[in-house]
Amino acid sequence: MWLIVGLGNPGTKHKNTRHNIGFMAVDYLAEANGIRFNKSDFKSHLGKGNILGREVILVKPQTFMNLSGEAVKLLANYFRLEPRNIVVIYDDVDLEFGAIRIRQRGGSGGHKGIESIIEQLETNSFPRIRLGIGRPEDRGQGSGVRGQMDVAEYVLSPFNSEEADTVLTMLNRTKEAVDVILKDGVEKAMNRFNTR
Repeated sequence: MWLIVGLGNPGTKHKNTRHNIGFMAVDYLAEANGIRFNKSDFKSHLGKGNILGREVILVKPQTFMNLSGEAVKLLANYFRLEPRNIVVIYDDVDLEFGAIRIRQRGGSGGHKGIESIIEQLETNSFPRIRLGIGRPEDRGQGSGVRGQMDVAEYVLSPFNSEEADTVLTMLNRTKEAVDVILKDGVEKAMNRFNTR
């Protein structure tokens, strides 16, 4: 069994914000694979189903971003899952907008949700898919993003209509990356998706 965890903040206020692209990604996976989020338990919204013949649980922690590890630990303990079978999908301001990167392990890069998961699982050896949202100062004119915007304000701002196509492409590539991870392993996914 695999846990596929999208990070975000619960509630309509945070829906479709940059910081919630992890939630958007697991919603996209659910829709693409006919999985419904029909259970709330372990401090999460859960959807159980199959992707490419692998049993998966799609997870949207409801703890707020900074405590995401609490939900992940409850699920990992209950289902007796190894960290290598927990894929975490989240936003990354240090990655250019629209890019995706896959890693087998590593530090948090200052991301509070990942920090919490590392702390709770007591390891940094779990696969993750980083989704590039860029920084406001890198976005420039015509992007609809103010260059002088504070990073905290920026990550909690919604994607605008000009960004919709790039977001959709990123979500579709994330779905493809998850398929490769489940079928062929993280290294193959890294080789395929981490190239520019």
